Amino acid sequence: MTMRAALHSSVDEPPARQLKSRLRQDLALAMRSGAKSDVGVLRTLLAAIDNAEAVQVGDVHYRYVVRQFLDRSAEVPRRDLSHNDLQDLIRRDRDERLRVAADVASRGRMDRARELRREAALVSRYILD
Repeated sequence: MTMRAALHSSVDEPPARQLKSRLRQDLALAMRSGAKSDVGVLRTLLAAIDNAEAVQVGDVHYRYVVRQFLDRSAEVPRRDLSHNDLQDLIRRDRDERLRVAADVASRGRMDRARELRREAALVSRYILD
Protein backbone atom coordinates (compact mmCIF):
# COMPACT_ATOMS: atom_id res chain seq x y z
CA MET A 1 0.00 0.00 0.00
CA THR A 2 1.34 3.41 -0.93
CA MET A 3 1.68 6.17 1.65
CA ARG A 4 -1.12 8.09 -0.05
CA ALA A 5 -3.43 5.06 0.09
CA ALA A 6 -2.55 4.50 3.75
CA LEU A 7 -3.37 8.10 4.62
CA HIS A 8 -6.62 8.00 2.66
CA SER A 9 -7.79 4.75 4.25
CA SER A 10 -6.96 5.89 7.78
CA VAL A 11 -9.02 9.06 7.35
CA ASP A 12 -12.07 7.14 6.11
CA GLU A 13 -11.87 4.27 8.59
CA PRO A 14 -13.86 4.30 11.83
CA PRO A 15 -11.73 4.89 14.96
CA ALA A 16 -12.17 1.31 16.19
CA ARG A 17 -10.92 -0.15 12.91
CA GLN A 18 -7.89 2.15 12.97
CA LEU A 19 -7.03 1.19 16.54
CA LYS A 20 -7.59 -2.52 15.95
CA SER A 21 -5.32 -2.37 12.90
CA ARG A 22 -2.57 -0.73 14.98
CA LEU A 23 -3.08 -3.28 17.78
CA ARG A 24 -2.85 -6.18 15.32
CA GLN A 25 0.38 -4.79 13.85
CA ASP A 26 1.84 -4.41 17.33
CA LEU A 27 0.58 -7.90 18.23
CA ALA A 28 2.37 -9.39 15.23
CA LEU A 29 5.60 -7.65 16.27
CA ALA A 30 5.23 -8.85 19.87
CA MET A 31 4.64 -12.41 18.68
CA ARG A 32 7.70 -12.32 16.41
CA SER A 33 9.86 -10.96 19.21
CA GLY A 34 8.57 -13.52 21.72
CA ALA A 35 7.15 -10.93 24.14
CA LYS A 36 4.53 -13.20 25.69
CA SER A 37 3.29 -10.65 28.21
CA ASP A 38 2.80 -8.01 25.50
CA VAL A 39 0.99 -10.57 23.35
CA GLY A 40 -1.44 -11.23 26.18
CA VAL A 41 -2.07 -7.53 26.83
CA LEU A 42 -2.65 -6.75 23.15
CA ARG A 43 -4.98 -9.72 22.71
CA THR A 44 -6.92 -8.59 25.77
CA LEU A 45 -7.32 -5.08 24.33
CA LEU A 46 -8.48 -6.45 20.97
CA ALA A 47 -11.01 -8.70 22.72
CA ALA A 48 -12.26 -5.81 24.84
CA ILE A 49 -12.87 -3.73 21.71
CA ASP A 50 -14.61 -6.65 19.98
CA ASN A 51 -16.83 -7.14 23.04
CA ALA A 52 -17.68 -3.43 23.17
CA GLU A 53 -18.68 -3.52 19.50
CA ALA A 54 -21.05 -6.43 20.04
CA VAL A 55 -24.72 -5.66 19.68
CA GLN A 56 -26.90 -6.42 22.70
CA VAL A 57 -29.36 -9.18 21.80
CA GLY A 58 -31.71 -9.00 24.77
CA ASP A 59 -34.07 -11.96 25.21
CA VAL A 60 -33.87 -13.35 21.67
CA HIS A 61 -31.64 -16.28 22.66
CA TYR A 62 -34.55 -18.26 24.03
CA ARG A 63 -35.79 -18.71 20.44
CA TYR A 64 -32.68 -20.32 19.02
CA VAL A 65 -33.07 -21.20 15.34
CA VAL A 66 -30.74 -23.57 13.52
CA ARG A 67 -29.46 -22.02 10.29
CA GLN A 68 -27.44 -23.25 7.36
CA PHE A 69 -23.68 -22.82 7.55
CA LEU A 70 -22.66 -19.33 6.34
CA ASP A 71 -26.27 -18.12 6.39
CA ARG A 72 -25.91 -14.42 7.16
CA SER A 73 -29.62 -13.75 7.64
CA ALA A 74 -29.11 -13.44 11.39
CA GLU A 75 -26.04 -11.19 11.14
CA VAL A 76 -26.25 -7.65 12.40
CA PRO A 77 -23.68 -4.90 11.99
CA ARG A 78 -21.37 -4.35 14.92
CA ARG A 79 -21.62 -1.12 16.90
CA ASP A 80 -19.40 1.72 15.75
CA LEU A 81 -17.39 2.95 18.73
CA SER A 82 -16.48 6.60 18.85
CA HIS A 83 -13.00 7.86 19.60
CA ASN A 84 -14.17 8.73 23.13
CA ASP A 85 -15.66 5.23 23.63
CA LEU A 86 -12.32 3.68 22.68
CA GLN A 87 -10.30 6.00 24.88
CA ASP A 88 -12.60 5.32 27.85
CA LEU A 89 -12.24 1.57 27.29
CA ILE A 90 -8.44 1.82 27.18
CA ARG A 91 -8.30 4.07 30.25
CA ARG A 92 -10.49 1.63 32.21
CA ASP A 93 -8.17 -1.24 31.27
CA ARG A 94 -5.09 0.75 32.29
CA ASP A 95 -6.67 1.96 35.53
CA GLU A 96 -7.74 -1.57 36.46
CA ARG A 97 -4.18 -2.85 35.95
CA LEU A 98 -2.82 -0.03 38.12
CA ARG A 99 -5.45 -0.68 40.82
CA VAL A 100 -4.56 -4.39 40.92
CA ALA A 101 -0.84 -3.52 40.91
CA ALA A 102 -1.33 -1.37 44.01
CA ASP A 103 -3.34 -4.15 45.65
CA VAL A 104 -0.78 -6.88 45.01
CA ALA A 105 2.06 -4.56 46.03
CA SER A 106 0.33 -4.00 49.36
CA ARG A 107 0.36 -7.77 49.78
CA GLY A 108 4.10 -7.94 49.15
CA ARG A 109 4.00 -9.26 45.56
CA MET A 110 6.32 -6.62 44.14
CA ASP A 111 7.28 -8.71 41.11
CA ARG A 112 3.63 -9.04 40.00
CA ALA A 113 2.98 -5.36 40.77
CA ARG A 114 5.93 -4.36 38.56
CA GLU A 115 4.61 -6.54 35.74
CA LEU A 116 1.12 -5.02 36.02
CA ARG A 117 2.57 -1.50 35.96
CA ARG A 118 4.58 -2.42 32.86
CA GLU A 119 1.38 -3.74 31.24
CA ALA A 120 -0.44 -0.52 32.18
CA ALA A 121 2.35 1.47 30.52
CA LEU A 122 1.91 -0.62 27.36
CA VAL A 123 -1.86 0.00 27.40
CA SER A 124 -1.22 3.73 27.92
CA ARG A 125 0.51 3.88 24.53
CA TYR A 126 -2.94 3.62 22.93
CA ILE A 127 -4.43 6.58 24.82
CA LEU A 128 -4.38 9.38 22.27
CA ASP A 129 -5.58 12.40 24.20
